[in-house]
Amino acid sequence: MKDFAAVVNAYKQIDLSSRKVALATVVRVRGSSYRSPGARMLITDDGRWVGSISGGCLEGDALRKARKVMNEKKPVVVTYDTREESNQNLGISLGCNGIIDVLFESVDHLDKENPVRLFERFVHTKKNLAMATFISGTYMGRKYLIDETQKILAGEPDPSVLQDLNQLFSSGKPGVRKYFINGEEAEIFLELINPSLRLLIFGGGFDARPVSELARSLGWNVEVTDECVAHLAPVFFPDAKLSLCDREFVDRDFEITPYTACVLMSHNYEYDRDVLRKLIHTETPYIGILGPRNRFDMMVAEFVKEQIFLTKKDWLRIHSPIGLDIGAEAPDEIAVSIIAEIQAKFAKRLGGFLKANDGPIHLRNSINEVEKKS
Repeated sequence: MKDFAAVVNAYKQIDLSSRKVALATVVRVRGSSYRSPGARMLITDDGRWVGSISGGCLEGDALRKARKVMNEKKPVVVTYDTREESNQNLGISLGCNGIIDVLFESVDHLDKENPVRLFERFVHTKKNLAMATFISGTYMGRKYLIDETQKILAGEPDPSVLQDLNQLFSSGKPGVRKYFINGEEAEIFLELINPSLRLLIFGGGFDARPVSELARSLGWNVEVTDECVAHLAPVFFPDAKLSLCDREFVDRDFEITPYTACVLMSHNYEYDRDVLRKLIHTETPYIGILGPRNRFDMMVAEFVKEQIFLTKKDWLRIHSPIGLDIGAEAPDEIAVSIIAEIQAKFAKRLGGFLKANDGPIHLRNSINEVEKKS
């Protein structure tokens, strides 16, 4: 969701009466690439852009392609072959060993259905969404959007496309498929859009500040809560939402979803224990508790006396001690450890050294492209 939010925010800052705008989207990757399908970049005709479709190696050429699309107002898919022996036409030696398809679309500010206007409608959603984008044929650039309840939010999807969009919510596998629609073959890029990750920090101490700052830099929505109003000074958490909340009302005052990570770092044992008692009944997939392991063991022992027993699921989602083992000591280092662990948790990764992996760096999980769907 971060790319969508960046595109929408940048679009709002552009003087649309004097500037032309285009949108570039990575729609297919074969082999290795810096960005995955769904990466987006908003480009203006004065050479500025927000977002990225690569590690910086394709952006220059993308600007040239985008200007052509702005002038002709016709979408186009450009294929970049970044294999070292094949990319001399770009004038550089990339050696990324991948082939990348990028969709370029003109963004007409007078068109109420332009792609950025569509993004603006769902950028703050709390639901999973699935989107289909035509990348070939007569309807190139057209988009369909549904939510996890199968409600259609944009367009009128063909039944076969709608079926595949619904399957995305269970498979989580984006990719390009071929369809036969209205007598014409078309390729359509299917992608799953997850809500922005929300970080809820319990405790507004000095060591919560770098955690909040780092999370915000990643585009996460951050909320800091405490029972002491003195700990919630806006000057220390300028980009976070601050909430004064008694521990007894945690489940009442906060909407905690499967995309909410909770971090307990108040340094108050009784407060953290009581908040944990509330959190284990919520949908959060991550609960991190600052402090040594025996501190959490004491909480568990108290829960047992109260006939509260943690489930296997609870043991998997509670992280105490919190963070990855990177040798962190100072508050800034500990913040990196915490945020890295949360990122790994939501990405379903183990957080080890990449060099230890035999497979590719990115688990793209793309669907297999089929010949046709009618």
